[in-house]
Amino acid sequence: MNSTDVTFDSDGCALAGTYSEADRPVAAALLIAGSGKTDRNSDVRLPFGQSLRAGITGALAATLDRAHVSSLRFDKRGVGASGGDYYAVGMDQRLADAASALAWLAARQPGLPLLVIGHSEGCYYAARLGADEPRVAGVVLLSGSARPGGAVLAWQTQQLAPRLPRSAKVILRLLRTDAIKAQRKNQDKIMASTEDAIRVQGTKVAARWFRDFVRYDPAVALSRLAVPVLAITGGHDLQVPPADVEATGKLVRGPFEGHVAGDVSHMLRPDPGLAGLRGYRRAAREPVSPEVLTLITDWVARHWDGAGR
Repeated sequence: MNSTDVTFDSDGCALAGTYSEADRPVAAALLIAGSGKTDRNSDVRLPFGQSLRAGITGALAATLDRAHVSSLRFDKRGVGASGGDYYAVGMDQRLADAASALAWLAARQPGLPLLVIGHSEGCYYAARLGADEPRVAGVVLLSGSARPGGAVLAWQTQQLAPRLPRSAKVILRLLRTDAIKAQRKNQDKIMASTEDAIRVQGTKVAARWFRDFVRYDPAVALSRLAVPVLAITGGHDLQVPPADVEATGKLVRGPFEGHVAGDVSHMLRPDPGLAGLRGYRRAAREPVSPEVLTLITDWVARHWDGAGR
């Protein structure tokens, strides 16, 4: 894979990424990573100096290269080699950053069909770009939702609460509360705040972004999508409802293909035991699901193979 580190400007902020130029490209894809302090490869910086090497966008870039699709992936503001303050921005600025990345890619690969591929939070921006940018020829939504952020959090908490480690359950019992009540209390505290960042139980939280997310309804952008759309969510995703794949198909106006991928998790790896968050570190040692990657490359081939050669 012929990859180059690049920088581009977004509203005066220098963002860094990796551009991978495919041999005889048929299309070019912007890859947008998921939530948190996520870099160009979808590796995440966690509280207390921990990290999770998810590698999702990195794996996508390698797979797309073999399918003759060039790609650009980038570090969020304040993450990796990008400038700016991670905590100072909300969803509108992250959308603007993605739009700047798309403009850079369009200038680098003029004349090629432009695709936008988002994972998790990245799906929101992928859908917006697909609806608003005439240059976008197709959109891929990986582990995306069709319901408002607040509803996603409520669903997510219900799925994850029974799977908390025993130590966490003991602490909640001593505090005379449960995971759902604790999540609601933390959410209410963030929603009542006005600062860009606050501390919740000792952890710094991107409060501005969180308030935007809770209020954001992706159905508005999805209902304006007229380009081909591929939506894939794992059947064992505990962070986004797999049923939202069908809901997305009912909302979009363009050609739609949707898949619920077997026992695949939000991390796009097999999770047969439904371990959820507790299994993410172990899952990260395994490759991204070949089923998911094949669905993407097959979809690209059906729509654009031969168009750019």
